[in-house]
Amino acid sequence: MTLDPLTPELAARIVARDERAGDDWHPDYPFEDELVPLRMLAVQDAADPVFTLYAIRDDSGLAVGGFGFFGPPDESGTVEFGYGLIAAARGRGLATDAVAEGLRIAASHGATRAIADTDLDNHASIRVLEKSGLTETHRSADKVFFARTL
Repeated sequence: MTLDPLTPELAARIVARDERAGDDWHPDYPFEDELVPLRMLAVQDAADPVFTLYAIRDDSGLAVGGFGFFGPPDESGTVEFGYGLIAAARGRGLATDAVAEGLRIAASHGATRAIADTDLDNHASIRVLEKSGLTETHRSADKVFFARTL
């Protein structure tokens, strides 16, 4: 599994499904939930080189999901992130690997704490966050919130 950073230009091509040689996108990529952050990145003049969106690529190099930061660390050193995979790529440990790599990237670029949330009924995502060393901090009516010191 690798994380490939996305530029605004590449994000625009992904949204438009303008696949070119070497892009290697799974036919189901991007999944519906990823379109909003991709569209937001696509209209930026430039992306943060580290705290941006990444394509998750499986061991064959195929783009099967996304990992992204909601921006650089805040004044306390906290960075928020999210992730997701197309259905065909789930259950193989790719999300856990992507979160581990994303947290490594964040820590190596100054973040000291990471936070994430997931839907209360998304048991697979809860497991991914727990396996990645995040601890539940609180719940709302429909979300579970997690944090981890880096």
